[in-house]
Amino acid sequence: MVRFSFCSTELVALPQGALFWPARRALLVADLHFEKASWFARFGQMLPPYDSQATLADLTALVTATGAAEIWCLGDSFHDPAGCERLPQIAQDMLRALTGSMRWTWITGNHDAGMVDHCGGTVMAEAEVDGLVLRHEADPRDPRPELSGHFHPKLRLNLRGRRVARRCFVAGGNKLILPAFGALTGGLDAGHPEIVRAVGRNAQALVPVADRLLRFPIAA
Repeated sequence: MVRFSFCSTELVALPQGALFWPARRALLVADLHFEKASWFARFGQMLPPYDSQATLADLTALVTATGAAEIWCLGDSFHDPAGCERLPQIAQDMLRALTGSMRWTWITGNHDAGMVDHCGGTVMAEAEVDGLVLRHEADPRDPRPELSGHFHPKLRLNLRGRRVARRCFVAGGNKLILPAFGALTGGLDAGHPEIVRAVGRNAQALVPVADRLLRFPIAA
């Protein structure tokens, strides 16, 4: 894991699309979108119904690998406010095993606004933790250091004639946007005007690999 400094706070951007905060032993993830497949199924679009279980398996593996003692979910954890009620029993058991073993906080987003806690953890609209604001969507008007999600950023590059897309973090002076962690999520180009507007000038796409953090300037 490669550490980097964001607004004087030491963090680790993980290749899986999560952020680790060593000083707090905290794992931060955004846009899990649990039960997205079952939401689409209600409207006749049938998708493999294993997205929640796959996302939880990845998250459980990261908790084990990092030794995380707390998890912060930065909004849109469920694809809709009733998503927790549709979780299959195996996914419910996996989620409750996590929420029951550590400090777990759900920051609500636009998809899960009004979320009611049925799966453990604490539900909040946003939080300020050790000088960092944790919310779902970046607020360009807020000068405080901020971690958020919402945009599902992806870096798209042409490499030797091939179009390559990788989920990425996007960092500005005091804003850091996390990629979507969910197994069934798309992505918005990291250079999209809405992302650039959210993080401000001199934005960079950050792509963690095994032993390095690659940085790609984003043109305004």
